[in-house]
Amino acid sequence: MNKQYQKICDVVKADLERVNNCLAFNLDLQPELDRELESFLKAPSKRIRSLMAILYLRASKMYLLPVHYELFAAVELIHNASLIHDDVIDEGKLRRGRKTLNERFDNQLAVISGDYLLGEALKKLVKIGSLPVMDLFADTVKTMCFGEVNQYFNKFKKTDIEAYIEKSSQKTASLFETALKASIILADGEADEKTIEFASNFGLAFQIRDDLINVINSDKLKSASDLDEGIYNAPMILSDKIDEGIEKTKDLLNNYVNCAKQCIGDLETSVYKSALTELLELLEDV
Repeated sequence: MNKQYQKICDVVKADLERVNNCLAFNLDLQPELDRELESFLKAPSKRIRSLMAILYLRASKMYLLPVHYELFAAVELIHNASLIHDDVIDEGKLRRGRKTLNERFDNQLAVISGDYLLGEALKKLVKIGSLPVMDLFADTVKTMCFGEVNQYFNKFKKTDIEAYIEKSSQKTASLFETALKASIILADGEADEKTIEFASNFGLAFQIRDDLINVINSDKLKSASDLDEGIYNAPMILSDKIDEGIEKTKDLLNNYVNCAKQCIGDLETSVYKSALTELLELLEDV
């Protein structure tokens, strides 16, 4: 893990440990599959959705309750379930340096495993007992599916940048938004427009960075990229020339990072706000 990222995580280390503790539930499928799922969930992971929300709440002087950690665990479970399903759709063979579940077993078992994690996320949301939060998560999972469906039907089509941003908002930014909005609801607060805009810009910056790294690495290493799967991401949409597309995408990334920074400008100076700003700046480091 990046040392700078670890330094940021250390600011709320106790909070993140409580999220991880909530993810340490008993798996009761088959021993071989249980071991794989446990390794998948415990693998070094960014936990960036939880980190973003925790830092924002701390910077806003909101109290974190036991239910918040269950909430963030549900967010992480939904995210990990989506990764398992994505690997099936993309026929991925490696994830976090390990064989994907669909490669180790098969697509059928991988799909069921992802569904199982979604079931565990639902149990945690039911335990929280907030209908507004449940409704928010239901809409978010639907939105994530819309993004995946739209990506499927746009394969091998060079869409415009607006369509790319919409897809990225659906597939990725929506869960960032929900992680923050739901946690504010549980803190008896209300997410205003600026808060939602912050989470959206953060999530979009994260996805643009991920796509940018995919293109840069595939160009350097001459390895497979999203384009091989018929998926046109920002660098290919913004220019037919790879180097120019990369530079324009960096500008796009910086724009979303700067917009997110502006959204937290009114927060009082604190170690949490500083960490949140550093986290945003880390997204620009490509």
